[in-house]
Amino acid sequence: MLDESLLDAPDELTRADRLGLLRGAAEAGARVRTALRNSAEAGVTGLSPEGRPRAVLIAGSGAAATGTADVITALAGASAPVTRLHPTGVAPAAGALRWALPGWAGPVDLLLIVTTEGTEPGLSLLAEQAYRRGCTVVAVAPGESPLSESLGGSRGLLVPMATAPYEQYEHGDADAGAAAPGSLWALLVPLLALLDRAGLLTAPTETLQLVADRLDSVAERCGPAVATYSNPAKTLAAELADSLPLIWTEGTAAAPAGRRFAAVLAELTGRPALAAELPEAIPSHEALLAGDLTGGAGGAGGEDDFFRDRVNESQALRARVVLLRDRPVGGLTAAPAARELALGNDTAISELEPEEGSELEALAELIAVTDFATVYLALAGTSA
Repeated sequence: MLDESLLDAPDELTRADRLGLLRGAAEAGARVRTALRNSAEAGVTGLSPEGRPRAVLIAGSGAAATGTADVITALAGASAPVTRLHPTGVAPAAGALRWALPGWAGPVDLLLIVTTEGTEPGLSLLAEQAYRRGCTVVAVAPGESPLSESLGGSRGLLVPMATAPYEQYEHGDADAGAAAPGSLWALLVPLLALLDRAGLLTAPTETLQLVADRLDSVAERCGPAVATYSNPAKTLAAELADSLPLIWTEGTAAAPAGRRFAAVLAELTGRPALAAELPEAIPSHEALLAGDLTGGAGGAGGEDDFFRDRVNESQALRARVVLLRDRPVGGLTAAPAARELALGNDTAISELEPEEGSELEALAELIAVTDFATVYLALAGTSA
């Protein structure tokens, strides 16, 4: 249940935002600039690698780490194999996740570790394993953490994670921090700068500065003081109230933005969502749209009783398509077919399309708008 009146009450939103999520979304651009500065101070922007790594391995947990791996995989394309290392198990004593390198990993491979905490013992053990194998290790993590200590000396390169000043003393909610707006950029930007130097993707400092500018522009359009009727994030949040979002994406930049949207919705709001790329989303989700997602008493082929007592019934859950579009590959678009399928099944559809710019700028805009929308859903939903 969403309290839509709260969306246009900036002071009430601020009071409800005990974790500083809105401020984190607004400061995403500043986080990118801080991450660039940290990368330069760590020596990333001055690196001159001798050739490309055979493979890039990425390890980490939470929505920010998952999103980082997803974006890098999408942007790198076929220039180098990018593999996200999934946890291999849980340590019985502490309940901590464990990771392991593939058997083939060695001196010609690059291991990237991303974490908003730096306290996971499994990641420190993974870094030690990589050091013994001769892998190059680069980590983005809080500067004073067990992981940073394990990378001391010549064991690897640590880039301190860019943090907002308020995060250091106002709150320390680990779950919210991993999914909070800004965390993704704090982890992602140093790795983009590194992989640009390695020739695996194109992300020069000038482009990353434009990304920061684009994030600032979205913050101006989507901030809490901007009314819902002219605020794309608040509008999307209101449209997604009591719905099952089916997030359909088109274009290289839109795909990781859509998957990020689904992951952050789950972490911050507890709301389920399904993400799929066009055109595969059409056959994959066609049965969902044709089936019964209303949750009403007449579902599953039953007849609706007009005279039943509706007072204690839960709100109906209906599917809603969210179409995130960037430039489609090859100039071909499946958007008309997607709209036809949704409207043909009486399913509402929301659309977001970024302004002109680079692929990274488009990615930043889509992520920023959906991050703001997720925060508004989290705040107005918990207050309803």
